Amino acid sequence: MSEHVKILKTEILSDNWYTLRKITYDFQRKDGQWVTQNREAYDRGNGSTILLYNKEKKTVILTKQFRLPTFINGNDSGMLIETCAGLLDKDNAEDCIRRETEEETGYKISSVKKIFKAYMSPGSVTEVLYFFIAEYSNTMKVNDGGGVDIHEDIEVLELDFDKAYNQIQTGEIKDGKTIMLLQYAKLNSLLD
Repeated sequence: MSEHVKILKTEILSDNWYTLRKITYDFQRKDGQWVTQNREAYDRGNGSTILLYNKEKKTVILTKQFRLPTFINGNDSGMLIETCAGLLDKDNAEDCIRRETEEETGYKISSVKKIFKAYMSPGSVTEVLYFFIAEYSNTMKVNDGGGVDIHEDIEVLELDFDKAYNQIQTGEIKDGKTIMLLQYAKLNSLLD
C-alpha cells in the first residue's frame, strides 16, 4: 500500500454480477495536504484479449456480439465488433486467452505473444487487461466457435486487415481493446 493513501472504509454496494464497492479513503495531495474522498470501484476481475492474424491472407479474426452497456449508451443495435477476450477466472492470462480463443473463435492457437497490459477504465473499474497477438491458419480451426456459454451468441468474423483497420475510422469498430490491437498490428507491420 502507498504511504499517500489510507483506506478508511469499504462498503459493498452490490455483488450481484460482480462486486461494486464504495471506498472512503484519505489521500495525500502533492502539496502535502490530506483530503478524504469517496469513490465507487467495480471489480469484475482481470481479463485477456487477443488479435488473431494471418500474414499470408492478410486477415484478422474478430467477433461480433450484443453488449448491453453499449446499447443503453447510444449504440443503436448494441452489437460490437471486438477482439476475442475473456475474464481470467482462476487461470493465468495466457491460459485464459488460449481457452477463450478456442471457445469464441474455434481456433486452437499454438503460440501467443503477450505485448502489454493496460487498465481500460481506471476511474471506475479495477480490471487489468492483458493484450496478446497470435498468428492463425485454417489448420488451427477445430470448431465453429461462437461461445460455449448459453448466454453467449458470438459471430466469428474473418476480415481483411485493411478493411478492419478502416472500420475504426468509419465507426464500425468502436471497442477500445480492438482499436488498440489493430493499431499495434499496423504500427508493427504484423501483416506486411
